[in-house]
Amino acid sequence: MVRMTQTTRRVAMLGAAAALGVGGWRFFTRPRALTPEQLQARHATPLPRPESAMRVYHLGHSLVGRDMPAFLAQIAEHAGLGGHGYNSQLGWGTSLRAHWEASQPITGFDDMNHPPAWRDPFEALDSGSYDSLILTEMVELRDAIRWHDSGRYLARWAARARRGRSDIRLYLFESWHGLDVEDGWLQRLDRDPPKLWEGTLLAQAMAQPDTGAIHIIPTGRVMAALVRAVEGQGGLPGMTDRSDLFLRDADGALDPIHVGDLGNYLNALVHFSVLYHRPAPLPPQSLLRADGSDATLPPDALDALMRDICWRVVTRLPATGLPMEGTSP
Repeated sequence: MVRMTQTTRRVAMLGAAAALGVGGWRFFTRPRALTPEQLQARHATPLPRPESAMRVYHLGHSLVGRDMPAFLAQIAEHAGLGGHGYNSQLGWGTSLRAHWEASQPITGFDDMNHPPAWRDPFEALDSGSYDSLILTEMVELRDAIRWHDSGRYLARWAARARRGRSDIRLYLFESWHGLDVEDGWLQRLDRDPPKLWEGTLLAQAMAQPDTGAIHIIPTGRVMAALVRAVEGQGGLPGMTDRSDLFLRDADGALDPIHVGDLGNYLNALVHFSVLYHRPAPLPPQSLLRADGSDATLPPDALDALMRDICWRVVTRLPATGLPMEGTSP
């Protein structure tokens, strides 16, 4: 029997990785990552507050959805920022890798992408016409990190965006897992941001030289805070418990991961506050879904609680890019 030396073992491993292709290289190599202290330092200086409407590009999947960006545009207009515009590319459970690689299918592409919202992401970012790029990753997030090289693809999208426009603002939309996740829905909303969203995705992507700063849109944490507040007082008109954030079909069966009007409205409030550095305004008289139909707005007391929690959460997290609580919005 021939005993392998450390050198021959390494050569054999690299050969196996080459035989496996890119996936093999991902298996044998790990992206370097910023330490928590380095990441914190990168987020120490707040971004300047935008004083005018922004053009935004959303890249992601069905947890972004078609309605949330439409709600966000209407909220911005109601706040006096009527020039807010957006485009997007979405899929069903689509990873950042699938959006990047032409060989990877984008499931649900035809259902999720319609003019005028859809625009090819490479063409869009190369145009330099967007003030902000908001990206998110597929869930289960641990699988995305392990099998879809999330940190590297987040860095690639960031570098591509900055080549098109050096001052573009980059955000990672922190979403949620399904209510039926085995290790606890609220527990994952608490645990995933420091461990996965920031501790892995941002830490790996921002360690790359062309990435720059990427900030967080912390919808998952806002959702957790709202659920605790509502359930802790036994419910409010418009929301009894966490399930009311999510869709139900015509028979009342719960969709445990896709949100309805209430969840999309909350998500739009978080996006607005992070992008524009100001509390969300009182809601407009009506809100339209992407298809032009009327959405259901929350009752006044619930709406006020949602806006208050949203602002408190985003102004306590330096990774949002906002000045921290106690400073003027």
